Amino acid sequence: MTHSKKHALIVGASRGLGLGLAETFLRRSWRVTATRRGAAPGLESLEAQGVRVEAVDIDDDASVTALHERLAGERFDLIFVVAGIVMESDQPLHAVSRAVHAQIFLTNAVSPILFAEAFRDRLAPGSTLAFMSSVLGSVGLNTEGGWENYRASKAALNTNARSFAARHAARDFGVLLLHPGWVATDMGGEGADLDVETSATGLADVIEARAGRTDLAFLDYRGETLPW
Repeated sequence: MTHSKKHALIVGASRGLGLGLAETFLRRSWRVTATRRGAAPGLESLEAQGVRVEAVDIDDDASVTALHERLAGERFDLIFVVAGIVMESDQPLHAVSRAVHAQIFLTNAVSPILFAEAFRDRLAPGSTLAFMSSVLGSVGLNTEGGWENYRASKAALNTNARSFAARHAARDFGVLLLHPGWVATDMGGEGADLDVETSATGLADVIEARAGRTDLAFLDYRGETLPW
């Protein structure tokens, strides 16, 4: 495996879409570094195929710093922060504890941006910084409510990513907020519209088609623009 290949860092690849993205970019002959927080048998099985597996907890500054140091000298054509959580999202906002709200906002809306700040010096010119967002994060499309704390955390992620992009207006990399569709994962459930392979393939297509662009966009897995 040569270092002339494009290199992706998939953050949160233990299972589901993160794992699917690691597999997809590997099939496309990218070098892949993928992270897990805990045990991840599916991801670890990819090590034999050349995936570099690292551990990180994006909610832990020391863990992020340690990963940054372990990856010293590496440059990435893609950093995709997939990591996120769902907790009591079937409950209305007032029925969920403050502690749960705080954890969801930290993990889904704040920690991805802190990770991006720590790793932006690892992005190659013309590369892409992507965050896993959701159509539920669109304020304009929120006409029915539901999934209140998760929806709010993704709207906050979108806002924070826009602030990040504005703060780094002179950047030489693109910033994407990506909606994967409703996918049959532990988070999406069995009644979802898409399987992981379809969503991951679409997301990878979108990322590869936008290589070299330095703008900001909120898109779905088909490349269609979503309203903020």
